[in-house]
Amino acid sequence: MGRWTCCLCSRGADPLMLLLVLALGCDPSSAATASPPVPHVKPSYTFGRTFLGLDKCNACIGTSICKKFFKEEIRFDTWLSSRLKLPPSSLLSYSGNYTDDGKSWRAVDIRRLSSRYQQERGERRVCGALLRSPSCSLERALRRSPRGQRWLRAKRLTPDLVQGLPSPLLRCPSQRLLDRIVRRYAEVPDAGSIYMDHLAERDRLRLLYTLAVNSHPILLQMFPDAEGWPFPRYLGSCGRLALSAGTRPLRDFLGAAAELAADLALQLLAVLRSLAANDLNYFFYFTRVDAGTFGVFSNGHLFIRDASALGIIDREEGSQLLDRQQEHRDIFSCLTVDCQSAFVSCDSIRDEHSLVMVCQDLLPKLLAGKFVPPVQERVDAFLQRCAGGFGDKQGAKEAVEELAELLKPLRSCDSRFAYRYPDCRYSDKY
Repeated sequence: MGRWTCCLCSRGADPLMLLLVLALGCDPSSAATASPPVPHVKPSYTFGRTFLGLDKCNACIGTSICKKFFKEEIRFDTWLSSRLKLPPSSLLSYSGNYTDDGKSWRAVDIRRLSSRYQQERGERRVCGALLRSPSCSLERALRRSPRGQRWLRAKRLTPDLVQGLPSPLLRCPSQRLLDRIVRRYAEVPDAGSIYMDHLAERDRLRLLYTLAVNSHPILLQMFPDAEGWPFPRYLGSCGRLALSAGTRPLRDFLGAAAELAADLALQLLAVLRSLAANDLNYFFYFTRVDAGTFGVFSNGHLFIRDASALGIIDREEGSQLLDRQQEHRDIFSCLTVDCQSAFVSCDSIRDEHSLVMVCQDLLPKLLAGKFVPPVQERVDAFLQRCAGGFGDKQGAKEAVEELAELLKPLRSCDSRFAYRYPDCRYSDKY
């Protein structure tokens, strides 16, 4: 019948079809073959197994939070940019965001246990020693090692199984401490027992690998923030990435105003007191401190951001390390550190150990030049006394107590310090 015109369309025609005919020049053949509109697709990412470290499992931390990565419920800060590209895989830590409902987001720290260089170097060393090859399956190599075989058969985590591991957490182990590691291990669905019967082989290997490389995520699981411990909340792991609640490193606050610096210094001293004296009778000590060891939440509350340099001495049971004079070392002792590095002796740790380190390396940077001259001179004098306090426990302790009394009236009580406001208006504690 030739080319239709819109005026000839039948009365019973669908109005939507009429509009489509109009749009296509009233050509019914064109209407019949028109392609449906293409839906808008938002940019997305396919995580490589190598980036996450899943290609190394079960020589990894775990997989408890992988689904959130793949569902984009965990995003790196770079994802919020217009180009939406993943950060370099060579970094040790990343800032990110985490959601449970897709609407509200909270800051998280995404952390690797060691650098890619350390990982690759350690793996080449292991593969060369056990399988005579510069490259291999690290999991296969670890399974074949004497410690790995004993670990997979063990009913309970005992001091001989962790002897020679480089983590400060395991330098002075007690059975009570090791039982707490197994009981609080959060990468398994059923924790709570001191025996390892509920751990599958893959879970045992992941726990062993984490303890051998970096005990930071294990400490966060053992001493959760919900019980009042000064650590950020552990959220889970995927491959070789571990997630915890996000904080800003203390180094970002070294140039802060006097009242904020005084507040952070007082919180830092309070954290050290809680680590030295607590209801569980564990004594925590640092093997090193720097401006990245501690972090500050958005409400102003200070926490331990990096727990990898924390050691623990059990004052209730004492150390049960075997063969202390000639400690056994193996490939697990040098996955990320020099095998020849000297371990700190448990007997050399003094009560004032962490306090003196903080007075030497951290508090001077935080408090330098912040106050009027008479006050600043007193602050500097107290820090000098504290910093020279090795071997003089009482001197360091008294200097810090006097410093705390000097700093208390220098902090303010307002909404900028949300973690203690408005409580500070009605309590002498602040």
